[in-house]
Amino acid sequence: METQLHSMNDLFAQLGLPDGPGEIERFIAAHRPLPATVRLADAPFWAPTQAAFLRESLLVDADWSDVIDTLNEELHDRS
Repeated sequence: METQLHSMNDLFAQLGLPDGPGEIERFIAAHRPLPATVRLADAPFWAPTQAAFLRESLLVDADWSDVIDTLNEELHDRS
């Protein structure tokens, strides 16, 4: 089975967010760091449909999972 790899731009477009490189950087800068106790899909800045997409994609290990994991790492404090 071949899986499709999605970019961060693809993920932001899927979430209905501006998906240009600078816009993604500004989004991450505006919302990081998420506390370690807050799961990505539970962050307060998501609309319910966005949170549901993130939660479901991770639950079923969808082809979006890798890029969602990358966003999760970018939004949580790495120290």
